[in-house]
Formats: sequence, C-alpha cells, structure tokens
Amino acid sequence: MWIHRLLVHEFRSYQSAELEIAAAPVVLTGANGAGKTNLLEAISFLSPGRGLRGAKLSEVDRIAPADEAGGAATAWAVAAGVTTPEGPRDLGSGRDPGNGEGASGRERRLVKIDGAVARGQQALAEVLSMVWLTPQMDGLFRDSAGGRRRFLDRLVYGFDPEHSARSNAYEHALRERARLLKSGRGDKVWFDALEDSMARHGVAIADARLTMVERLQHACDAADGPFPKARLALEGTVEQWLGEGHPALTVEDLMRERLAESRRQDAEAGGAAVGPHRSDLAAQHAAKGVAAALCSTGEQKALLIAILLAHARLQALERGSPPLLLLDEVAAHLDAERRAALYREILDMRAQAWLTGTDAADFKSLEGEAQFFTIQDGGIRPRQAGSQ
Repeated sequence: MWIHRLLVHEFRSYQSAELEIAAAPVVLTGANGAGKTNLLEAISFLSPGRGLRGAKLSEVDRIAPADEAGGAATAWAVAAGVTTPEGPRDLGSGRDPGNGEGASGRERRLVKIDGAVARGQQALAEVLSMVWLTPQMDGLFRDSAGGRRRFLDRLVYGFDPEHSARSNAYEHALRERARLLKSGRGDKVWFDALEDSMARHGVAIADARLTMVERLQHACDAADGPFPKARLALEGTVEQWLGEGHPALTVEDLMRERLAESRRQDAEAGGAAVGPHRSDLAAQHAAKGVAAALCSTGEQKALLIAILLAHARLQALERGSPPLLLLDEVAAHLDAERRAALYREILDMRAQAWLTGTDAADFKSLEGEAQFFTIQDGGIRPRQAGSQ
C-alpha cells in the first residue's frame, strides 16, 4: 500500500505541489519552517479525522499574498493516487469551497473515492491506512488521556474502518445529551434514545480498543531489537465490565443504567460520568517496570516507535501490506543504533514511510533505498542521495 502520485492545492505554505513517487520510503529534508510537516499534514487528511495537527479545516487554507486574490484564504484540496493490494485507487479530500459550514455551523469536508463523492470520511480508511508520529507526540504519555485515546483510535482504524463512524456517532450523541442536560429540557424518551446510542456505540468502541491493545501487546512481546518493549493496558469503567467477562449486550445495559442514574450529576458537571470518552491507554517500560510517563523523553519516543512498528507488523500480516507511516522529525532523540534499526524494519516490511528532518546525514543509511526530496520556499525538488 503506497502513494504513487500526490497533489496538494492551496494547503498552508503550498500553492500547488505535485509528486510522482515510487513505493520506497520518502525522505524530506529542509530547514525548519520550510514546509516538511505541512506536506505530511496534507497526506494525513487522506484519512479520517483532523489530520496530524488536529487542525480545523479552515486553519490549513493557504493565505495568499496581498497581491494575489486580495490575500484571501482559498479552500484547500489534497488528492492521491494510491496503489493497494486490490489495485490502484484515487483519493481526494478538501474543505467544501461552496459551503464552508454545514447546517450545524460546523465546517464541511468533501471526500472523493475514485472520483465519486463519498458519504463520509470513513471511506478513506477503507482504502488507505496510515499512522503518524510527530514531535508533539513525544509527550503523549505525560499529556491528557484524550491524546492517548486518539492515538489508539488511529491504530484501530487500520483494522476496523467502521470504528471512525462509531466514534462520530458516539460523540454526536454525547454532545446532544450534554446540550439537553444543560438546557434543562428534554423528555425521558429523548434521553433514553441518546443514551441507547451512546451505549451501543460506546461498548463497540471500547471492545475494538481492547482488542487492539491485546493484539499490540502480543506483537510488542514478540519483537526483537533495540527498542524497549511496552506493557499496555486500557483503563476505564466500560473496559472493566468487558474485561470481567460480561457479554457486550449486558455491558450495554449496564452503561444505559449508569447514564440514566447520573443525569443530574452530569448536568452539573458536564459530559457523562461513564463511557469510552473517559478511557485511558496506560503504558509501561516493560523491562524497567516504570510508567512511560516517568521515562526519559528518548525512552518515551522509543516506546512510541515500538508500538507503531508492532501495529505495522500486525497490519502487514493481516491486510497484506503495512500502513503508510508519517514520521516527522523521527531521528530526534534516537541514537544511531535505533535510527538504523527503525530504517531497516521499514525496509524489511516494504512500508512507504515519509520521514522528515533538517539534517540529511540522519538518513545516510537509507541512501540507495529511499527517495530523497529537498523542500525549500514552498517548493519540492528531488535530491540525489549524498548530495547537499
């Protein structure tokens, strides 16, 4: 699974860019601020969600210079030709230029698959799977649980594309219930309907996450090499009920009951006292028995890479190809041994990884194996390996 053609239009620093790419890893080098991360972010919008920066759709519009269309922002678009195990596919995504906001007041995003408008972003995950690692994620184990949930959900998408639709349905019901509780209006029938949706989708979300964590743990345990092994667990009330062996339907009933009982409390506190939106991914450095949050920055990054590689190996075995890997400034905090091990595993899996960095020397061991591009002043040009 790899991108063989990429087109970017009016996206952050890029007015227009087009690349023809082979299946090999892609190395992007350039100075800070040149646009390396912007290009990875554009690719990340070929998957469900808000991209690797979590940006609003309008935030990634390119702002034209004052002498160009009055300096107004124009709607961005990203398109790609993708080679998959089933054959070539065409993907497209962008902000709706005709109606920046939908009826709900939220921005609208258009998705096209093979030239036809798709019903939702889930369609992207059914064609192309990708995961990413950015410098902002170096503190993932120290930051809020929300970031860890999003990280885990991204891994789930690679095996269960419908997880995106379930998550969206759950979040919608959660918001609607909170709105009704805050207003003090709404009858029992309407609350029951929303809580039924939350229970059905919420238990399915929790079950998919638990399954992913269990499989990741097996893959991490089986790994060899210089990256530390991770010990993973998913914490939360719904996950605890499932872990105790209760059938999913029973857990749905338990969640409905808990939500109904907590309406007054939730009206005062906001949100909901129970549900997968309160779950957390716990991680330890297995060899040290230390929580990942207490490890050094370098160890935390190595743990994250170990988890991503475990996920990629699992997907390669089950789907016939690893996911697309977007690795922004990945060489930072990695010693030479771990850099070489990461690159070797990428090559052994035949994964198309997009790697960025300011120093071409960090990718020397990929010379002859990867495609090298230099990014400068909003432009992209091929670079011969070993050249400056």
